Order: sequence, then C-alpha cells, then structure tokens
Amino acid sequence: MSTPVSPSIPDPSTVSAPSSVKALADAGTSVWLDDLSRDRIVTGNLASVIESKGVVGVTTNPAIFAKAMSQGTAYDEQIASLAQQGVPADSAVFDMAADDVRAACDVFRPMHDATDGVDGCVSLEVDPRLAQDEGATVAQAKILSETVGRPNLMIKIPATEECLPAITTVLGEGISVNVTLIFSEARYRQVMRAFIDGIALARDNGHDISQIHSVASFFVSRVDTEIDRRLDAIGTPEAQRLKGKAGVANARSAYAAFQEMLVNNLEWKKLEAAGGRIQRPLWASTSVKNPDYPDTLYVTELAGPQTVNTMPEDTLDATVDHGEVTGDTLSGTYDSAHVVFEELTALGIDCADVWQVLETEGVQKFVDSWGELLGALSTQLEK
Repeated sequence: MSTPVSPSIPDPSTVSAPSSVKALADAGTSVWLDDLSRDRIVTGNLASVIESKGVVGVTTNPAIFAKAMSQGTAYDEQIASLAQQGVPADSAVFDMAADDVRAACDVFRPMHDATDGVDGCVSLEVDPRLAQDEGATVAQAKILSETVGRPNLMIKIPATEECLPAITTVLGEGISVNVTLIFSEARYRQVMRAFIDGIALARDNGHDISQIHSVASFFVSRVDTEIDRRLDAIGTPEAQRLKGKAGVANARSAYAAFQEMLVNNLEWKKLEAAGGRIQRPLWASTSVKNPDYPDTLYVTELAGPQTVNTMPEDTLDATVDHGEVTGDTLSGTYDSAHVVFEELTALGIDCADVWQVLETEGVQKFVDSWGELLGALSTQLEK
C-alpha cells in the first residue's frame, strides 16, 4: 500500500543557480543531488535545493535509504500501517522507497519536461543482493518501474559482469537506466556496449527510443582511497607524488572512452539519428575522503560536455561556496591521464586488482546497508 507524499513542486523558471553551478552547466555538466529522504520532500527542502542551488536531478542508493529510513519519524505512520497489514520488511522497504522516489519524480517533473528529459531524473536501485543475478535484476527493474510509474525514473543496475546483460534487457523494455558501481575504463566500455545494444533492442521492440534516458555512474573518490592506500604502503617519494591523482585520471580516461564509443561512434550516431539519447557519464562518489585534498576536487576537475556530477550536499555546498570552475577540464586530457597510470603500473600498482576490489567492496557496502535497514525495519514491523 502506498502512502501519498505531497511535495512542493518548483517552477524551473524560478531556479537561480549559484555562479559555480551555472559555470558547470555552461561547461556541460548537470548537477544532481546524491541524497533523498521523505523529510526533504515534505518540508520543501528538495524544492529549495532546486530553486537555490541549481540541482537538476537526484540519485539514491541503498545506503542513502538506510540512513533516511532509520532516522526521525517521517516513516512511522507508514511503518505502522504496513505492520498492521503484515507486510514483510523486504516489501515494506520498497513500498517506502517507491513512495519517496515517486514524489521526488513529481518534484522534478517540470525540470524533466523543460529539458526534454535530459535532466529532472530520479534514480532508484534494485536490491543490491541481486548484483550477481541477471534474471532477478531484470524482473525487479520492471516491477520498480511499474510501481513508481513516472517517466523521469531511472532504475539503477550495478555494472557487475553478471548484470551487464540485464542493462541491455531493461533498456530494451523501454526503461531508463542508471548503471552504477563502475570503477574501470574497461568495465565502462562494456557498459556502453550494453547501452548501445539496449537502445537497438528497444527500437526493434517498437519503443520510442527518444523517451529512454541513461547515465553511467563512474565512481571517483574510492579509486583514490584504494590506490593511495597502496601508494602509502610503497612509501617512496615517487609513490607519495602520485597520491590523489588516480581518481581524476581514471575519470578522464573514461571520458575519452565515452567520446570514442558514443560521441564519435558511427553505430551510435545511427541510433541517435533515429531519436536515441546518448548515455552520459555521471561522476559519482564525489565527496573527498582525504582532508588534504581540495573539497571540490572531483567537481572542478571533471567538468565537461554531456556529463553529470552527483554530489552529497556537503560537496554541493562547498562547490557553491568556493568552487572555482574554469570551464571544460575533461576534453583533451587523456594523454596526461594515461601517464598517471603508466607511472602507477611502474611502481607495482596492480590496477586490475584495484578495480576488482572496489567493485566487490562497493556491492558489499550496499548489501550491508540494505541488511542493516531490513533488520531494523523488521524489528519495527514486529512491534
């Protein structure tokens, strides 16, 4: 049973983006908020960050919902109702998440319409425990899409090897997709291949491909965290010099792959000519984990055409306050990014192992968050 959430819906014409956010937009980067809660919706805070901070979309993940649903009293009434109906925790959590995402989609619907669907999107992730199960991921993606029932919904699917075919299948059903947990250029190339195949399948299935949108969420700060740890273990001056460089270099390599496989790809151009919308790279995990680095590092150094940057509010506020956006910092950066990885390899950093560790940990962190949420919710439902 769904509980209606009444949101405040802003008019896109009233949005007054701060100068740094406007500069990002001018460079080609859309700013999305990496956070959502019922409190944000019902208090009007979500509408406020759109109007005053220039936010044009929202992403969520299991950790975000675990935090939102375990704090405050915003969900108490719905939990009591679900408990009375005997709804199990697994179903209850998606009932509550779907209500929040549906309401957030309504908040962003005017933005979605004003940008012809490019922005104004809200993401909802499939159960992270399904990251190695293609069939179950596809089935749940369809259910979530039908349950939320909004054109500006994106279903988040992890970029695990097992779920790459699910990306194609879900897009082929006419469902917009946010591919998440991408850490390496090699995996990102597989994601773009799955995207092209999915849009072609959607066309063959008779869907209007101009209505299907997609982003590929490429994680940034976690790359520096893992590689910096390995550089500290090496401990040489050469190793110390490379700290804090891998995350940006990795994203810039991914951007070059995006230009090759989508922007300048003849196969994609044919689909684009038929109405297809390009899958934009989205920079995720953009909060700086090392206080020695600039707190806007993964924003100002990753601005460029046809990109999205999703930020937790602390990073957004830092960007608004003192972010120095100097235009396109992505185009033409592949060579310098490649040098960083040549130097890392020369020091003995096994990047293939780094990517595998990050993907495994990324999935597990979301599984752990989901498990904690289900456990807490089970207790509340049993009261």
